Amino acid sequence: MSEKNTSEKKVSYYRKPQDMSVDDWQIALRKQFAAEQNFEIQNIGDHQVYSDFLVYNPKSGKEYKVAIRDRETGLNFCNCPDFTVNRLGTCKHIEFLLHEFRERKYDHYWEEKINMPYSSVSLKYGNERKIFLRVGSEKQEEIKELASDFFDNNNFLKPEAYGFFDVFYKQAQKIDTGFRCYPDAMEHIISVREDNARKKIIRDIFEKNGESEYFKGLVKTELYPYQKDGVVFALNAGRVLLADDMGLGKTIQAITATEVYVREFGIEKVLIICPTSLKYQWKNEIEKFTDRTVRVIEGPLNKRIEQYGSDELYKIISYGAARNDSEYINSMAPDLVILDEAQRIKNWKTKTAQYIKQISSKYTIVLTGTPLENKLEELHSIVEYIDRYKLGALFRFLSEHQIKDEGGKVIGYQNLHNINKTLDDIMIRRKKQEILQQLPERADNNIFVDMTRDQRDIHKDYYKIVRRLVNKWRKLGFLPEDDRKRLMISLNCMRMVCDSTYILDQETRHDKKIDELFVSLEDIFEEENEKVVIFSQWERMTRLVARELEKRNIKYEYLHGGVPSQKRKDLLDNFHQDADCRVFLSTDAGGVGLNLQCASIVINLDLPWNPAVLEQRIGRVHRLGQKNFVRVINYISKYSIEERMLFVLSFKQNLFGGIFDEGEDVVFMEKDKFKQFMESIEKMTDEEQEEIYSEDEEGITETGLFKDTGKKETIDSSALLTGEGFDEAGEEKEEVSVASGHGLSTGENQQSGQEEMQELFTQGIGFISKLGTAINNIRSGKTDISTFVDKDPETGRTHLKIPVENEETVKNAVNMLGSFFNAFKNN
Repeated sequence: MSEKNTSEKKVSYYRKPQDMSVDDWQIALRKQFAAEQNFEIQNIGDHQVYSDFLVYNPKSGKEYKVAIRDRETGLNFCNCPDFTVNRLGTCKHIEFLLHEFRERKYDHYWEEKINMPYSSVSLKYGNERKIFLRVGSEKQEEIKELASDFFDNNNFLKPEAYGFFDVFYKQAQKIDTGFRCYPDAMEHIISVREDNARKKIIRDIFEKNGESEYFKGLVKTELYPYQKDGVVFALNAGRVLLADDMGLGKTIQAITATEVYVREFGIEKVLIICPTSLKYQWKNEIEKFTDRTVRVIEGPLNKRIEQYGSDELYKIISYGAARNDSEYINSMAPDLVILDEAQRIKNWKTKTAQYIKQISSKYTIVLTGTPLENKLEELHSIVEYIDRYKLGALFRFLSEHQIKDEGGKVIGYQNLHNINKTLDDIMIRRKKQEILQQLPERADNNIFVDMTRDQRDIHKDYYKIVRRLVNKWRKLGFLPEDDRKRLMISLNCMRMVCDSTYILDQETRHDKKIDELFVSLEDIFEEENEKVVIFSQWERMTRLVARELEKRNIKYEYLHGGVPSQKRKDLLDNFHQDADCRVFLSTDAGGVGLNLQCASIVINLDLPWNPAVLEQRIGRVHRLGQKNFVRVINYISKYSIEERMLFVLSFKQNLFGGIFDEGEDVVFMEKDKFKQFMESIEKMTDEEQEEIYSEDEEGITETGLFKDTGKKETIDSSALLTGEGFDEAGEEKEEVSVASGHGLSTGENQQSGQEEMQELFTQGIGFISKLGTAINNIRSGKTDISTFVDKDPETGRTHLKIPVENEETVKNAVNMLGSFFNAFKNN
């Protein structure tokens, strides 16, 4: 290997230079990256440069075949995934070889005129993959004459000739013994032929039997007409994105399509990948609508490996296990993979998405009512699993659809309808509005609830932190990563306290939403047999509701992340079958996939960041099988971040609609999303100054401060940043707990001197108050003093023992006390 020259000016990976086109920029990046690599190469041809090579990457352990035909881009080939999708005519492996040849000064080899004697068939990659015939110098006229019946004037294989390519291939080899067809070209030809054959079979069986007649007895239910259309669409596509609105029966469509695959195409292995909470619901649905047995894959690795070899047609596994077992799943070689709640692979950077996409199958049915939640990248990532060529390279896809300002920030999206057109042969989506005659009506109501004084004070404390960070961002034009985290943590703490102070500090409870909830429940329960589903993102909030339900002897079922998946079926069965069980209480663990249509009222105690999550909650009740009018009640704290969130959610809905629901073709954010969100929070300032408290307000105790619980609790900053209760694998996490809100603002440098003094006095008074309480507890015997002292075994001296989080905690405490006493000294 030659020593790499890295002295040339670097091209930015994150931002396209203004004097470059997107393609030129991407080619430059590949050249830049290639020049820094130490790949291993093996020449497997018969020329020094015009040859075939194997390029091996020691870091990844992957090897690719590269064909060099020219010193520039365009005629060379590599079988790596990037080359086949990017439509640049090059990749890092090709550029590595070209760089090596320049370093080795092979220029004289390029001067040789290589006249390829043999003819060949290759695959041309682009918006549409096409089979291309290159005619060599030997037997030219005979090859051209033979090709005239199979290839067009541009030497591309005619669509009707795919089924007869083997005839051409055999005759061409007789004319030219060196004639060759490259593997990717042959693979594509076979794929097209199989697709055409499958479509013909589907067309024939429905023409022969009639659609309605064929579906009779296939599954143990009568499908709606649009569901039958969905099944036929999925079968024709082979690999499909079923993106119907939530509640329209994507599960039964997938099961029915599977049964057709079994009957007509003889598939034997079906793997269903879904969130942990839905594994047993899938099992129940399959056993309900078919006579087949089902295997839920779970347990330790050795047990899971055994289960992959079991005889059941259907096997069900969670995303987390599938991520870890992708190698064993590929060894099982499933014929069909059903990916439920596929938004779990929307972030292509996560290991879950990367490993799931390595699972191969001939057919796939991808289910999600929300293929796009926040960014276009999410849709690209999901579609990539179905057909990696469909939307092309991510860099080109974003270039075509993103609108950026002069600074390179995304401020909107364009040409959204074109995406829908591109996907029209692999994606089917029906909205509830299109089939309202088959669904009950739904009414949504927002109820604005006052906060207590304590809630407002804490909300304001975090608001001040947010405000200072917004000002810092405006002054500097950016925020460091630590400040961004502090900002998002503070915003989420504001959201939590909108529900109850208990979520942040389990020693206090100040809230109004729960009182409002039980006022509503009293009215609801006036009607016999009325059932209600109550959601909150925060497990501690649902815990408070559960306590109140028990006090009032109201029977309920309770689903949260700590409930094992095996027991969730019992919760559902009890709620459906027990007439006295009126309430289903759930965190967002129950917002995905569960069928709760025996209820007709959904109460959301808080609003999630993502509008899709809100719709997932409602979709558990407002779905097929619902025979009643559905009411949705959203509780929103007045003058709070929850009101401002309504504005943020609006843009996300517009982006989703522009692509899938024939909404606006261009969606402008007007300003950078982050800046826009900050400005919306800034508008809260005036409203926060006009504090209105109700007459029955509770007394003020330790306003703005949290009581010390004595427990060693931690802040899970990643969960607070996202506000979601799920880990990367899609498995639900336990609710996070926060020890002290004021600790989040430590180190803030932009507060005024007056604010600093006020904060120091507040902290000092709070410390003295708590110290006094602790001394009284020791005097009264409530606290055992022996737990705080220790003796040195060598000297016999007694020491005070205070458990702390870490050394940094001590430093912060010392600094705080020093600042406190300096404040007295200097004033």
